[in-house]
Amino acid sequence: MALNWALLPADAYDVVLGLHKKNISVNNLVTMIIDMETITGFSAVLENIKPDIVIHCAGLANVEACEADPSMAYHVNVELSVNVAGACKMHGIHFVYISTDHLFSGKKALVSEDEIPSPVNEYGKTKLEAEKKILEISDRFLSIRTNFYGWGPAYRQSFSDMIITNIRNKKPVSLFEDFYYTPILIEELGYTVMELVSKHANGIFNVTGNERISKSVFGNRVADRFGLDKSLIRISKFSERKDLVKRPADLSLSNKKVCTFLNREVGNIDANIEKLFLQEKTGFSNIIQNV
Repeated sequence: MALNWALLPADAYDVVLGLHKKNISVNNLVTMIIDMETITGFSAVLENIKPDIVIHCAGLANVEACEADPSMAYHVNVELSVNVAGACKMHGIHFVYISTDHLFSGKKALVSEDEIPSPVNEYGKTKLEAEKKILEISDRFLSIRTNFYGWGPAYRQSFSDMIITNIRNKKPVSLFEDFYYTPILIEELGYTVMELVSKHANGIFNVTGNERISKSVFGNRVADRFGLDKSLIRISKFSERKDLVKRPADLSLSNKKVCTFLNREVGNIDANIEKLFLQEKTGFSNIIQNV
């Protein structure tokens, strides 16, 4: 996610991509290894860069890994996030926290920002705890609840990458017909968040697609636009996967608040898939995938 986001606004902003362990080199993007282990450590990073905005994308998002090691999940998702937020407050820097849509039970569709969270696994619990602590630090911070897709590097494919790559390689893809979400392309997510920042938005915003959609329907729409063989899409049921860590079967979030705030539509599914298609045609996908 961070790499896509960093490359997209590079023509409008001076961007520094902070990295933890894996150092990468891409185009003229400025990257640096950063310390998030303490407020003091990240404060030194801020003193060096002097940014106007910090977008905090780092986190342990693997649901199974979070469940297997709750202490690691808490350290990465909560403690490091709080360190970054605390340092940003010290320096008066606008802070944006990338939260998640895994904060609810999944019993209700198109959940708004006002709904009381009820996460069902360690991933959701730690992301919620981080969000709470960050918003307690300062009321000038943004927390963005979202579910995004885009091009991933070779070492970490995205969901849309998996669909496209497997079908092109004549491999079947199994997609759930009973697992719902509201995905948004990283490009639109990034520009929408930057617009929120420019308009001095604070608090929690759902920045998501404008349509509740199943994984299988999403996969079919991607296959349609990319001219892929849809016969390789195998329909499966999330409800039958007893081997997975418990997840909410409906992750869908309402984006009415952000649409009202910005006075425009956000996250049109078909328009976003079209942008994904054009990113490949223009070579943007190659830049990411070759990292």
